[in-house]
Amino acid sequence: MKILAATLLLLLATACATPPANDTSIASIAATLEQLKQQADEWDRAIVRKDRAALDANMAEDFRQIDAVGSLDTKQSFLDSIDSPLLTIDPYVAEEFQVRLYGDTALLSGRTQMSWRYDGKPYTANYRYVDVYVKRGGRWQLVNVQITKIPPS
Repeated sequence: MKILAATLLLLLATACATPPANDTSIASIAATLEQLKQQADEWDRAIVRKDRAALDANMAEDFRQIDAVGSLDTKQSFLDSIDSPLLTIDPYVAEEFQVRLYGDTALLSGRTQMSWRYDGKPYTANYRYVDVYVKRGGRWQLVNVQITKIPPS
């Protein structure tokens, strides 16, 4: 009886001293969510400053964007459009930002109020977007962007 009581006490003490196995996975998920948030913020800043190298490094080679009017951009055509000397994009902030993680795939979504000038003419628009990131070779890469224009209220 003393051996059984001692064994139970030892098992109980071990169970209390050992953190649950999912603590590490929760910490890992939190770190991944933070990394993706930082990557998304840097993506937005790189667009505003027209940093082709930073944008290119974040994008997968098979990147696609479907814009607000349904046009399809490849990585090259997206980078070329951002590079246009006729385009100036004002700083913007993602609102209602969310990250949903599905293993090695993440959906980042939010809303932006954007203003820009093209060939000197000013424009403004509100958008909802979904950015799809996939983890490849140990790093997160942007593979797809879908933009939907929000009509003026």
